[in-house]
Order: sequence, then C-alpha cells, then structure tokens
Amino acid sequence: MAVKLRLTRVGKKKQPHYRVVATDSRSPRDGRFIEIIGTYSPRSEPSAVKIDGERALHWLQHGAQPSERVQKLLEIEGIWSSFKDGTPLPVREDDASQPESAPQAEAAPAPAAPAEPDAAPEPEAAPEPAAATEEPAAGDEAESKDDA
Repeated sequence: MAVKLRLTRVGKKKQPHYRVVATDSRSPRDGRFIEIIGTYSPRSEPSAVKIDGERALHWLQHGAQPSERVQKLLEIEGIWSSFKDGTPLPVREDDASQPESAPQAEAAPAPAAPAEPDAAPEPEAAPEPAAATEEPAAGDEAESKDDA
C-alpha cells in the first residue's frame, strides 16, 4: 500500500479548513485515512499550521510521499529539513511554553521533613459564637404567630 501525506478538507462552504492526514494513495480526497497528523487553516491571518512533527517524521521515514502543499507546510514547520538532514526536530514556541509531563517518580511529593522538637505548636483560633444564639427579628415572630 502506498501511503501519502495530504490534505483533507473539513471546513464549511467558502471557509476551508484542512487536516493533514496519512492515507492510502488510492482513497478519495475526503475519504478514509490512516491517521490525522495535523491541521491547516489558510484563511486565518497568518495561516495556522499545526503538525505533529514526530508522527510526520515517522510516516516520512516509512516511505510516505507528501503532496506538494503538505511538503511546503512541512518546510514551514521545519520538519522537512530535519527529515532530509537527519537533525532533531526544531522546538516550537508553543511547545517551549508548556513543560512536558514529568515522569511519575519526579511528580511524587517529597516526604515531609521531621518537625523540630523545639518548635512550639501554633495556638488554635478561638471558635466564633454560633449563629443559633441570636434572637430572631421582631418581624419573624409576628409572622409565626399569624400562621398559628
């Protein structure tokens, strides 16, 4: 099966929005696909391109052929040059601001340090008087007598 990386249209009439997909070369443009690897919005200013670089490289290394437009989008993202040169993927500004999820060993809370025996415990705040001790307003009593 020959795999191609190409665009699939998903936008409304006169408002195109595309998905970058890996698909069988024999399937129709908006037909079945193997995997969605990105999106492309040509009408936004500037055009919005988001492509998962790792998945795109995976498909390119396994012989997928990009269409002309997808190849240009890959060049814009810097994925095409890393595929040709064998260099690591460039870090996008969006990815740099969001830290990667830390491994679970680092995410576990550190054990609490033992308390010093010299430290005195902090005094607790005195409880406030309960609201039940307050007397009801005069208007409330009159209503309850009328109801009886």
